[in-house]
Amino acid sequence: MEEIAVVMVPLPAQGHLNQLLHLSHRISAHGLPVHFVGTPVHNRQAQVRLHGWDPQATSKIHFHDFSTTFPSPPPNPNSTNKHPVQLLPSFYATVHLREPICELVKKLSITSKRVVVIHDSLMRYAIQDVETIPNAESYCFHTPSALAMYTYYWQRAGKLVTVNGEAIDDVLRGGATARLPQELAQFFQMQAEFSKKRNWGNLYNTNRAIDGEYLNLIAREEPFAAEKHWAIGPFNPTDIISQKNRASDKKRHKCLDWLDKQPANSVIFISFGSTTSLCDKQVEEIAIGLDKSGVKFIWVLRDADRADVFAGESRRANLPDGFEDRITKSGKGMIVRDWAPQLEILGHSSTGGFMTHCGWNSCIESISFGVPMAAWPMHSDQPRNAILVTKHLKTGVRVGEWGHDGELVNANEVEKAIKRLMDSGEGDEMRMRAAAIRDAIRKSVEKDDEDDTTRTEMDAFISHLTR
Repeated sequence: MEEIAVVMVPLPAQGHLNQLLHLSHRISAHGLPVHFVGTPVHNRQAQVRLHGWDPQATSKIHFHDFSTTFPSPPPNPNSTNKHPVQLLPSFYATVHLREPICELVKKLSITSKRVVVIHDSLMRYAIQDVETIPNAESYCFHTPSALAMYTYYWQRAGKLVTVNGEAIDDVLRGGATARLPQELAQFFQMQAEFSKKRNWGNLYNTNRAIDGEYLNLIAREEPFAAEKHWAIGPFNPTDIISQKNRASDKKRHKCLDWLDKQPANSVIFISFGSTTSLCDKQVEEIAIGLDKSGVKFIWVLRDADRADVFAGESRRANLPDGFEDRITKSGKGMIVRDWAPQLEILGHSSTGGFMTHCGWNSCIESISFGVPMAAWPMHSDQPRNAILVTKHLKTGVRVGEWGHDGELVNANEVEKAIKRLMDSGEGDEMRMRAAAIRDAIRKSVEKDDEDDTTRTEMDAFISHLTR
C-alpha cells in the first residue's frame, strides 16, 4: 500500500493548467505519485506547452483523460469586454468530471493510506464528493496573488480595501474588467456554493517576499483562520533556473540570439498572455507607440486560445503596412507570432522591462527575475495584480488610466508608459526595487547548505502531507 497519492484537478485554461502541472512536478520530485486529471485535449495542452522541460520531469506524473465534449469558438478581438468567454464551454464541461474524479479518488483510497486532492479554486463543484471518502483530504489552490484574494474577500465582506494605506475600492469597481459576463459570473457562483465544504488547507503560487502581509491578513480572518495556508511559489522561475544546465542541449529560439546582441536592460518584452485578443486598431496604436518610444522590443503577437487549442486556425493580427519588415531589417525589434520562451526572455540580461496583461503567471515570473512592468490589465484578477505591481511593490507603471480597463489605449499613452519604464530615473529606481525583491525571493526558496534546519514553505507542505 502506498503512503500518499496526490490527485491534481486544474481548471482547463492555460494559466491554471500551467501552475498545477508545475506543482505536480514539485510534488513528484519528493517521490509522491501525482495523478493529473482533465479532458484529453487539456492534458495534451498542458504537456505540449512545457517547452524546455526534461522529459523525465513528468515521468512520475500520471495523466488521466476523462472524455467530455464542448464547442470551441474563436475569441472575439473586437469585444469591449476582454474576459475569455470563448473558454466558457470548456469551463462548464468540467461538471462532467465530478463522477470520474470521485471514482478515481475512491480507487486510490483503497491502495493508499491517504489521498490528497489539490484542486483549482474554480473546480470546487467537480471535487465536492471527496469529503465523503474517509481517507481523502482536499486542498484549495488559488491561482491569483494573495493580494488579489485579499481584495476579493474584503469587497465581498463590505470592508474598505486598502493597499499601502490607499483606498482602492473605486479602482476595483471601474472599467470593463469589473463587469463580468453573466455566464462567467454564474460559473463562479456555482463554484462558490461549494466553498463551505471541508477544506484542509490553502495553497498559493506566491511568496511572502511579494505579498506576505496580505496572506497574513487572510489567515487571521474568519472563516480562514481555522485553515492552513502555504505560500509555495514561485514555480516557473525556480524551475527554469534548475534547467539552465540543459539549455545548451536544446535549440534556442531565435529571439534569444537577437537578445544576446543587445545592451543590458535595453529591450522591452511585450506579451498579453493566452486569453486576450487585441483588435487591429489597438495593435496599430501599440505599434505606433513602440516606434515613437525608440526602445527596442520583442513583441509576442498571437491570438487568444480557444477552448481546444488544437482546433481551428488562429487569427493573424494586422500590423501597420511595412512595420514588421522595417523594424526587423533595422534591428529595432522582433515580432513573434507563435510561442516565445517567456522565462528565458525575462531572465536575459538585455531585458529591462515587460509590458504585460498582468496575468499572475506573467507577474510572478517578471517579479522573480527582477524585471519591472508596464501593467496593462485586461480582465479577471489582472487589475488586482496590476495594483500589487504598481502600488504595493512599486515595480511598475500603469498603461492607460485606472478605471478605463478594456478601452482603447492610444499610441501616446503606450509611448509614455514605455519611456517611464525604460528611459527615466523612475524606471531605474523600479529596476533596483525589482532586483531587491528578486533576491529576497531566491533566498526564500533556496536551502542553506550550512544550515540543515532551514525549510522552504514547499518543504513544510510536503511534510504536512506525509505526516
